[in-house]
Order: sequence, then structure tokens, then C-alpha cells
Amino acid sequence: MKKQTIVVALGGNALLKRGEPLEAEVQRHNIEVAVNTIAKIAEQYNVVLVHGNGPQVGLLALQGLEYKKVNPYPLDVLGSETQGMIGYMLMQEFKNQMPDRNVTCMLTQMTVDPKDPAFQNPTKPIGPIYEKQEACELAEKYHWTIKPDGQHFRRVVPSPQPTGIIEHEAITSLIEQGHLVICTGGGGIPVTRKEGKLVGVEAVIDKDMSAAFLAKQLNADRLLILTDADAVYLDWGQPTQRPLHATTPAELSQYQFDAGSMGPKIDASCEFIQQGGKMVGIGSLEDGLRILEGNAGTVITKR
Repeated sequence: MKKQTIVVALGGNALLKRGEPLEAEVQRHNIEVAVNTIAKIAEQYNVVLVHGNGPQVGLLALQGLEYKKVNPYPLDVLGSETQGMIGYMLMQEFKNQMPDRNVTCMLTQMTVDPKDPAFQNPTKPIGPIYEKQEACELAEKYHWTIKPDGQHFRRVVPSPQPTGIIEHEAITSLIEQGHLVICTGGGGIPVTRKEGKLVGVEAVIDKDMSAAFLAKQLNADRLLILTDADAVYLDWGQPTQRPLHATTPAELSQYQFDAGSMGPKIDASCEFIQQGGKMVGIGSLEDGLRILEGNAGTVITKR
């Protein structure tokens, strides 16, 4: 029986949890845990893995600001660096745990519209969390936009909608050959066409929107969004908060979710289902298989 194809979206905050030191060894440990879960999923499905990069790309941007002899690298270049760094760690750990499985990591460019309204309203959090005073001081110093992230604050940057995957044919070919493919990391390197040439764009694409876009392009059966929350919650952070276990795009359209965290996950999920996807699961990394079985997290289907 042919395996179903599943796109797994692994949050950057699942690799570097909020409040953890942004260090390589911390990330290696979290990646070992992540791969252990995803390897089990890969026994039953053809897995295409998309990872986030919010904490990592923000860290690289901060490091670049400290060296004054060169201009800071733009976000598209930093995004490509995170694809290589995180992809390397993931690929290495997959080979450690699944030595006989072909695993390929691909630098992936994602086209965006330079006129996307997201450029006028940055919402994508990157980098570490700050207390309000420090966040305000950094925003003034570096001309950042900052917004609340829970009880803290983070830098936010534009997050335009994905419109195309440059390396789509190569990804499809690798899946057909049975590879576990790591691609569109950090949402993909944002690019656009200018005078017939591809050029980078100063932005960070939301990885959940890119994962849903990729899943549609691949005609994937399922989309699994693994994050640092164990489910989708209504009234998040309030005494009345409660999880949604089984829901539909129609029900979700009645509620509002935060644009910097759960909102893009919900939008991506609903779009995937409405375009013919069979199911979306959202929940914590440790519950990956149980979410697919309908025993944990939030499961979204057409009805």
C-alpha cells in the first residue's frame, strides 16, 4: 500500500523554546527530541519537513549588528543561513536515528509579492524575548518594530504570503524517490522577480503558511503543525481558556487568533482543508503520532 504524504511543520520555538539560551547545544538537544518523534511518523508516511526559524534568524540579525565594519546582512540572506544551520542539524540527527533512510535538505526560495500589505504591518516575531523597557530601547536604537509576545516583547518583521516555490520540481522528484525531504525552512527564502531576475526580499515568511502552500503544491494528504502549545485554545491566556480538539474551518472562522502566533497556523490550516487536504493536526511535538490518530492536539477536517 502506497504511503500517504504528510507535510510536517516544526516550529522554530519548538527547537529553541521561549526563555531558553539561544545556544547550539540547546538546539541540538531539542532537535534530537524532535527527530525522535518525526522518525516514528516517517515509518508510516512520506514526510516532508518544514521548520521555523524565528529565534534563529533574530539571533543572526543581532550578531550582525554587533560587527560595525560591514553593513548588516539582509533578512533573506540570514534566512538562507538558518536553512543551512537548522537543516544540517536535522539531517544529521535523522541519519543518526534512521541510518538507512535517504534524507535530503534543500535550500528553498519562495516567491512573494513586493506589494503585499504585510510590508506595511510587520507581524512575524524573530529573535529573543525582551522586557518592555529593553525592547523599547532596542527599537529606538535599531529602528525596529516591536510587539507583545505573551507577557514579553519581540522584534517583528514583515511576513508576506508565499506565491510560489522555485525548487518545486526538485522537491517532488526527491519525494518520488523516497527521500525524507527538509525544505522551505523558515518559510523559504523570500524572493521576487525584478527585470527577469530573482532578487531577495527583506522579510521572513511564516513557515506555517509556506507549509500549507507546499502541501497544496504536492497534493499532500495531511498537514501536521508541531509547536510549543499542546492544542488550539480559545480565550488563550484567560481564566476561561479551553482547547479545541476536533473542529472545522467553518467553526474556526467564528473566532479570532493572535496574528503573531496561532493566527497564521489557523489560516494555513483552513486554506489547506478548503483546497482539498484531508486533515490538519496542531499540537505539541511530543504528541505527533497521537495527533494524527485523533487522540491529542487539535484536528481540523472539512466536517
